[in-house]
Amino acid sequence: MPWPCSKTWKWADTMSTLTPTADLVESPFDVASLARLANEIFGSLNRGSLPSAQPVQSAGGLNVPANPLPAGVPGGPLPQATTTQFAGLGAAAPGLNLAPTSPDQAAAPARPSPARAPHAQAGNGVPDVLLTSVPGLDGRAGGQLLGAPQQIAPQQREATPSGYYFVEPGIAPQQPSLYVLDLQRHPGAHGHHAGKLPHKHALQGQRQPFDVNAIRRDFPILSERVNGKPLVWFDNAATTQKPRAVIDRLGHFYEHENSNIHRAAHTLAARATDAYEAARKTVARFVNARSADEVVFVRGATEGINLVASTWGEQHVGAGDEIVVSHLEHHANIVPWQQLAARKGAQLRVIPVDDTGQVILSEAKKLIGPKTKLLAVTQVSNALGTVVPVQELVAIAQRQGVATLVDGAQSVSHLAVDVQAIGCDFFVFSGHKIFGPTGIGAVVGRKEVLDAIPPWQGGGNMIADVTFERTVFQPAPAKFEAGTGNIADAAGLGAALDYVSRIGLHAIARYEHDLLAYATEALRPVPGVRLVGTAADKASVLSFVLAGHETAAVGRALAEEGIAVRSGHHCAQPILRRFGLEATVRPSFAFYNSCDEIDHFIAVVRRLARA
Repeated sequence: MPWPCSKTWKWADTMSTLTPTADLVESPFDVASLARLANEIFGSLNRGSLPSAQPVQSAGGLNVPANPLPAGVPGGPLPQATTTQFAGLGAAAPGLNLAPTSPDQAAAPARPSPARAPHAQAGNGVPDVLLTSVPGLDGRAGGQLLGAPQQIAPQQREATPSGYYFVEPGIAPQQPSLYVLDLQRHPGAHGHHAGKLPHKHALQGQRQPFDVNAIRRDFPILSERVNGKPLVWFDNAATTQKPRAVIDRLGHFYEHENSNIHRAAHTLAARATDAYEAARKTVARFVNARSADEVVFVRGATEGINLVASTWGEQHVGAGDEIVVSHLEHHANIVPWQQLAARKGAQLRVIPVDDTGQVILSEAKKLIGPKTKLLAVTQVSNALGTVVPVQELVAIAQRQGVATLVDGAQSVSHLAVDVQAIGCDFFVFSGHKIFGPTGIGAVVGRKEVLDAIPPWQGGGNMIADVTFERTVFQPAPAKFEAGTGNIADAAGLGAALDYVSRIGLHAIARYEHDLLAYATEALRPVPGVRLVGTAADKASVLSFVLAGHETAAVGRALAEEGIAVRSGHHCAQPILRRFGLEATVRPSFAFYNSCDEIDHFIAVVRRLARA
């Protein structure tokens, strides 16, 4: 069956042709000479004569640079040709700011760097130092040497058969060749992309470009080497890597905005307050909350669930009441409810799953009844990748007058979330699962519900007035944010959500679906492999065991090849035990992963299976 990832491609432009095979032993670049020449050229320029960005008025009335980052940095100004070509994407479109425009970037290969330290040889005859030096001069030139598809010369389009991801000769001759996603998905029962990949020629002109190589250049850590091998990050369900836009946003905050927020007349306090509250608005837009007042910043989904249990739960759950969860839940959506039920004399009820790992809606209808006070379910299983039909479950609960909480920790980076369409009372997620910083997340709650429940913690920031006799609290969301908040990381979360929004979650979901389908069909026939979790609707998570091998041993063998996966119970022991297991190996994919990385992963698993 043909798949959207091929290794039989050729790169060509108007000046040269490069075929990445084992016969390639010499580089077309003299890096040292190029660096010296670049230094001479750039050194002769008067940097003071460069035009400065025009300031613009921020929402808080502060003058800030229109674009504080230089060209060549994600978020910086685009070259004119790129701006015209991708006019619909905006100036900060990820992966498009590739032109080396400063002496610092051009001279990078001449400086000592951990990335250019001696490593194990790459195995293709090209000196390892060169492999890691050329991208420092120009990501595109380095990409040519490393095998990244670039631009097909017009005269080569008809003659060169495409091995790119669904790219065919003659498509968009004025644009770089990109990975292209199949839009004609076969949706699963709940509208998610769950069908098999069609033949790559099945499309008739309906394509959407997705340049994974440009995306990868936005993530500095993907240039790391582990055990002498390029890092392959397949542990995205545990945490995601951070794009340059997020890293730069954190640096900008600490360099230019660092202050505590609210109640100060000085400039930095105003900047920090603007950054924090702007991030709150960004979260509200991202999940389609009705207003920013429905967004409470917390450390992550775990803290968010505990907040709801300690406020709404303490107020509404009593003896004899029931709290319903699903068999798929992460421990963070089990333990707080167990603790609450123990305090209150309530009972925890569990929606079962079928043999594919999908919740059984008919059983949910039986469980949710007059005694039920709360339904708390995940939208995507972290252990199996199952996409849960939360909208249907919430509707069942609403018909019984039951409050609802949806754990979106694993869904926000894979699916477009609309809390109004879901209809839940609370939605929680973590920033580090969606390419943002650790230690920041949000509870999105209906305003009328937040207003009716008591504060969680006491202290500064959440009060309107305090005497020794009584305290008057701020309205939501401030009354739930006692003390100094995680201001910088809130700004970083806003930058991460903006980055994802510029790419588009629908495009991300399609690309990740194709990665999952490719990996599933490659892993399934490996002798001794048992796939765990085969629901029709899945996000890009694979879970498996290999006969004759402990999961920890498989994880170590993959780590030796630079491949990071999670092995263990994934803080979801009940669902693994449902399948008779205590642990699985869990590769999980993001939109910066590639089929070449999956091929590398499959090769290691096959080697283990043979052993």
